[in-house]
Formats: sequence, C-alpha cells, structure tokens
Amino acid sequence: MANVVRAALVQATWTGDTESMVAKHEEHAREAARRGAKIIGFQEVFNAPYFCQVQEPEHYRWAEPVPDGPTVRRMQELARETGMVVVVPVFEVEQSGFYYNTAAVIDADGSYLGKYRKHHIPQVKGFWEKYYFKPGNLGWPVFDTAVGKVGVYICYDRHFPEGWRQLGLNGAQLVYNPSATHRGLSAHLWQLEQPAAAVANEYFVAAINRVGVEEYGDNDFYGTSYFVDPRGKFVGEVASDKDEELVVRDLDFELVEEVRQQWAFYRDRRPDAYDGLVQP
Repeated sequence: MANVVRAALVQATWTGDTESMVAKHEEHAREAARRGAKIIGFQEVFNAPYFCQVQEPEHYRWAEPVPDGPTVRRMQELARETGMVVVVPVFEVEQSGFYYNTAAVIDADGSYLGKYRKHHIPQVKGFWEKYYFKPGNLGWPVFDTAVGKVGVYICYDRHFPEGWRQLGLNGAQLVYNPSATHRGLSAHLWQLEQPAAAVANEYFVAAINRVGVEEYGDNDFYGTSYFVDPRGKFVGEVASDKDEELVVRDLDFELVEEVRQQWAFYRDRRPDAYDGLVQP
C-alpha cells in the first residue's frame, strides 16, 4: 500500500526585513496546507538576506537562539496551526561567540524535535561563511516526524558525500537541502549532485535555492528548486529560475524500500575497507 507524503518547499525573494519575510513564508505554508501538504521546508537562513556575501559585524544581528528564539517559536505556532512538519533554517547563536548555520525541525503538533548544524563552511568570494559560522557539531540527526524520517543537509554540505551517506544510515526517507547558490558558480552542479545523492543513498531529496539578487552583493540566486526521488528522477517540474515559487509534490515513501531492495547499495557497502576516508 502506498505511503504518499505530500511535501512542499519554498524558494523566495528577499523582502527587505525579517518581519515581512517570515510573514510571507507563513502565507506560503498556509497555502501549502490548503493544498494538502504535510511537511514544508524553507531556504537557507530563510528569515534574513544572504548576508554572507560580505564580512561585516553588523550581520550578527540576524542571529537568534534555537529553539528559544522568536522565529522558531513562531514557526512552532505555524506548525500547530497548519498541522505540518516545518524545516526552519536560521542563523543560530548558542552563546556569545558561538554561531551556527542551523535548521530547526518542528513536528506537526508544534513540538520542537531538534536541530541540524551545517558541517561544511565555505570561505570563498560571495560566500564568506567562516566569518560568521562555526562548523556544526551535532552530527547528522534524522528526526522521527509525523510524516516519516526526515534529515537536513545545508547548502555547501551537498558537495560532501559523507553526510548524505550518514543521513541514509540513520534512516532518512527525505532530506531537505536548503541552499543559497548563484549563477556561474555551481549552476551546472545543481541538478547533478542532489539527484546523485538521492540515488546513492536511496531516499528523497528536497533541493531548495533562493531566487533573485539581494542587497548585500551581486549573487544572482537562480531558484530551480525541486524534489527528486530515490531513482534520481525529478518529482514533477523544476521550479522557476527567476521567480518565487511554492512547490508541492507527492512523494511515495514506499519507493525508498523498493529501491533499497532492488539496488541493495546498503547491503553491499564495505565499511571495513573505508578507514582511509576518515584519515586527515
């Protein structure tokens, strides 16, 4: 019997302030719920601009605690209102001097399930993230949500196969990959890496990218967000490369088990032979 989960993601343009940005995402979430979605995910640091295009101390003002900050609390209320699981990427401050690129995961009843902190932190032109973020230190948690087992891998993480694999080993059926990536840097990889990860690890991936040009740099975020299945096939159309969009798709989680039985990649792993992979 099919286990179909209606899932949503949002690729959004920056509004200019946090209040209107959060409000816009709330409206997208309510529309997704009206369309029957049971889970939704937002883009990297969704309630702020992508400030990492510059290195300026003023941008620490976007940080807030997780889960006790205002945005995550507001998203808990949204989850209760809509009955959806919500994946909430924000700039986290843990204590003075300890900042992370984080995603909170909230269950459909509004309960806070936990968070993922981005492991791999870039420091290249237009993506000066080491100025702001410490590397993640919470491993690769998979959250037992109302719709199934959900993991998160954030933006630059997607270039590193080890985390994708660990999420699969931890039981993920669906992994959200909130991102902020621009034309010319990695556009040719965008529709290669996440489908390849979905195939190699035999789960669904929700790939989310920002869209448009923002005020702190000339990065042109190209959208084209999508869901991809464990066979590496897009679920429905890829989103626009220019416009904001809410994407809602039906994901048959039975396909995860079907593919794992058919292709048997987990059976044929050789962890006994992989010691060299973790040598510095």
